[in-house]
Amino acid sequence: MTTLSAWVHGHYRRESGSYEGTQSALYRLTDLRNRGMVNHKASTQLLQEAGLTDFTFQLIWADDGDTPDRVLEHRLETAEGVVVFVHGWTGSYRIWESLPGMVVTANPKLVALCVDHNGFGNSCFEASIPPIEKCDPPAAMKVLQRVIDLLRVRRDATQLNPRVINFVGHSMGGAVLFFLNPMQWGEGEVTRYALAPALLLEDELHQAFYTTLGTGINLLQRLPVLEFIERVIQPRMIDILCNGASHFVKQQHTRQYMDTRRGVTGATFRAMGLLKDVEIPREWKTFRVILGHKDNLVGLTNMMDLLGGLEFPVRNIRVVPGSHYMFSVADATQEQSEVVYQHVQSRQLIVEDILDLHDRAYLHLTR
Repeated sequence: MTTLSAWVHGHYRRESGSYEGTQSALYRLTDLRNRGMVNHKASTQLLQEAGLTDFTFQLIWADDGDTPDRVLEHRLETAEGVVVFVHGWTGSYRIWESLPGMVVTANPKLVALCVDHNGFGNSCFEASIPPIEKCDPPAAMKVLQRVIDLLRVRRDATQLNPRVINFVGHSMGGAVLFFLNPMQWGEGEVTRYALAPALLLEDELHQAFYTTLGTGINLLQRLPVLEFIERVIQPRMIDILCNGASHFVKQQHTRQYMDTRRGVTGATFRAMGLLKDVEIPREWKTFRVILGHKDNLVGLTNMMDLLGGLEFPVRNIRVVPGSHYMFSVADATQEQSEVVYQHVQSRQLIVEDILDLHDRAYLHLTR
């Protein structure tokens, strides 16, 4: 009999994790579908409706040595929770650096899923310029929820052990978390943690920046003669996006930007700027937000105004010293030691918050 998590055998690469004491495996949804490890019809329909050629993700768990697949399957079956890491614009599963490894080693009963989503990484859009409605935050959340259901990592009626799904999103990925439909989840079954969420509903200045820049990037798809302008703009754009981040993160964003079709990059950026008048479910019990005080991409004052308008609890908001990448720790030789010191502390605080959110939710499920 095939168990709920038999898909763990369908990885295309296994390796030691980037964080000490962890292991990782990489997966493609099309591989799992073609090998009969996930529902064929449902996965095909998901990709077609989302306009994606594939959906890829990384699984990370705590282990000092190689874990046999049968043991890994059992680990996933008995896990107390899954932490789903959702990257931002021009990102991929790689941008999280040590954060997933720190979480699963702090609590080995958790496993992490780091996804490529929204047309980036190896989860590519079919269209060279996708429709806005397929690459905005609400659309990305729908895809994530459907993937979670396909992988059957949520607790169902056949499972005795409770399990919490913990979403962690950064930037555009943080904005995505606001559009989770709480009606599809039981109380205590899900938590959310948004890091510097690029939700710009109350920020006209940043909306104009995102929309204008996205439109300009789209032009590069149609008018290659403008490529010389991009050579000037692109490094500056990456510097703004990755302010305070490590050299590794900057490299990943640069590589992802160059590997992604300009129409996809531009449409996704425009989608964040054009998102307006969207109904956001106001369920905040297990949702926290953390903001950096020197974030050039998410305006602190406007974000606080937005959260206030959404009646987001003050106790669930953190503001820390740091930039848009407050969890990325650069080498002291690359950045000012003050920034490194701030980001080290913020990263540890984020780990503790993720674990605390999970523990609170899990306790509710076990009562």
